[in-house]
Amino acid sequence: MDVRVKICGLSTSDDVTAVAQAGAAYAGFVFFPKSPRNVSVAQARDLAVECPIGLAKVALVVNADNALLDEITGNVAIDILQLHGKETPERVSEIRARYGLPVMKAVGVAGADDLPQLAVYEQVCDQILVDAKAAKGADLPGGNGLAFDWKLIAGRRWSRPWMLAGGLTPDNVARAVELTGATQVDVSSGVESVPGRKDADLIARFVNAAKASREIPKL
Repeated sequence: MDVRVKICGLSTSDDVTAVAQAGAAYAGFVFFPKSPRNVSVAQARDLAVECPIGLAKVALVVNADNALLDEITGNVAIDILQLHGKETPERVSEIRARYGLPVMKAVGVAGADDLPQLAVYEQVCDQILVDAKAAKGADLPGGNGLAFDWKLIAGRRWSRPWMLAGGLTPDNVARAVELTGATQVDVSSGVESVPGRKDADLIARFVNAAKASREIPKL
């Protein structure tokens, strides 16, 4: 089984082309003004149109109110909503019911004390994104290039599909998959030449490395 890859923080037509050509499964668009990867609704609308069939389009929001979510879902052909803030389980359920779209909830992990939150959010969302927990006071809840101890979730039994994020690069993604058993991985800063600028070569290398990590040697 191939590992499914999400490339997050796309902002140009070249980004979409690189992600599609590399064979990624998800394209992520960030709607968070503090992020160097932030796009407007108009930008995302045009980029989503360029995504080929089969490339799932993900809208990343941080503590978004209904007005912003209405604007995004009303104008952009989004397939999944990714909640990357401090949304409560109740808010996740509300968003899921209101928009009728699959919801992916990001849960930050720094240590064992954070693991119980995974079970809490598994009850209310369609997918869990397990990310490195941002440092207190950080401007960005994700996309910081930080990793957590992957052994914390090694062998865990999941009741929902899940995705591994946080500090992944073309050089370490195979090891991360090996340690955690992840079948889905998410990357943003790990495939950038500078913050906010995606690198097509790094995207291709990342996707290839992720998929190769699950290849079965031929006899």
